[in-house]
Amino acid sequence: MQIYLDNAATTKIDKRVLKKMMPYFDTKYGNASSIHFMGQENDIKINQCKKDIAKILHGQADNIIFTSTATEANNLIIKGVMRANSDKGKHFLISAIEHPCVLASARELLDEGFRFDYIPVDKNGVVLLEELKKKIKPDTVLISVMAVNNEVGSIQPMEEIGKIARSKGVYFHTDAVQAVPYLKINIKKWGVDFLSLSAHKFYGPQGVGLAYVNKDVKIRPIIVGGGQENGLRAGTYNMAGIVGMTEALKLAYAERSEYLKKVKELRDYFWKEVAKKIKNIRLNGDLKNRVPNNLNIMFEGIEGEAILIDLSVSGIYVSTGSACSAQNLKVSSVITAMGIDKKYMNSNVRFSWGRYNNKKEVDYVVAKLAKTVERLRKFSPIR
Repeated sequence: MQIYLDNAATTKIDKRVLKKMMPYFDTKYGNASSIHFMGQENDIKINQCKKDIAKILHGQADNIIFTSTATEANNLIIKGVMRANSDKGKHFLISAIEHPCVLASARELLDEGFRFDYIPVDKNGVVLLEELKKKIKPDTVLISVMAVNNEVGSIQPMEEIGKIARSKGVYFHTDAVQAVPYLKINIKKWGVDFLSLSAHKFYGPQGVGLAYVNKDVKIRPIIVGGGQENGLRAGTYNMAGIVGMTEALKLAYAERSEYLKKVKELRDYFWKEVAKKIKNIRLNGDLKNRVPNNLNIMFEGIEGEAILIDLSVSGIYVSTGSACSAQNLKVSSVITAMGIDKKYMNSNVRFSWGRYNNKKEVDYVVAKLAKTVERLRKFSPIR
C-alpha cells in the first residue's frame, strides 16, 4: 500500500485537468508567439486563461504573467521590483517564515546594496503586525508575506497587512502557493500588488505557475530574450501547462466546500487518533488558524528524518518541512522563528492531506506511525 500525505509539496494531477491538456501536446501545439493561425489560436487561448484566472483571484487579466513555477514568480517579483525601484528606496521586509526561494532572493540582493529586515512571528507562525509597522522605514519599497505557511499551515492576516502597506505607500507581495483553495483569494480585498502561484499545489501540472504583477509598478525582468508577457518574461509559452493550471484552479474553487470538509475531517480524525496512541507529541502552530489539510507534529526524542524514512519504507510519504529544502537537512527556519525549544528543532514531521486520501489510510498510517515512534525512541540519542 502507498499512502501519499505530502500534498503540501505537490499534488497528483486531476485526470480532468490532464484531459484538458492533452490536445496541446499533439494537435494544438502551435507556438503562441507565431503569427500564423495555429499560433494565434493559442494566443487567444492564453488570453482567455488569464481572464478566467483573474475572475477567480479578483484581479485584472493583464496583470497575469505565466511562469515556470511560483519560485520563478517570487524571484521575479522580489528582485525585479527592488531593482526597478532603487530610486524609491533600497529597503524591503519579508516575514521570518518565508519559503526558501524568497529568503534566497532577499539574500542575493544584499550583494547589490539592498537591505532587508525580517518580520517576526508569534508562537503559532503568524506575523506580528505591530512589529511590521515598526520595521517600515522611509525607504522601504516592498513587503513580502506568504498567505499560508508551507510548513505549519498558519494563515496570515492578509487584509490587515495590505492596509498597513497602503498606509505607508509600500508595495505588498504574497506567495499564495499554499492558499488554494483554502482561502478565498481576493487581490482587491487583500490589497496586494504582487502574488505568486504554482499549479502543482492544487492538482494541476508541475512546471507552470504565475506572477500577478501590478502594471502601475516598475519591475525589471529576470528572464530576457523575447517579447513575451510584455517583455517581463521571455520564453515559449507552456500551452498545456497554462491550460492545465487554469482548469485546476477553476475546479479547486468550484468544488471548494466539499473538498475543505473532506480534508478537515481526515486531518482532525488523524490528530485525535495520534494524540490518543502516541505520547510526548505536540502540534506546531494553532489548530484553528491554519489550513485544514495541514498538521506539523513534534515527536519528542526522535529525529523527524528518521520517522520520514521509516514510514517511507512502509509506503507512507510525509515531509519534515519544505520540499524545496529536502536535500538540506539543516534546522527549519520556520520552526526556529516560531521559538520552538532547540532540543525539538529536528523532531518535526508534516502531514498534509488531499483530494485522494481516505479514512482507511488514516487508520493504516496511525498504526504504522505508533510502531515507528515506539521503535525509534528505544535507541534514539535525543533526550
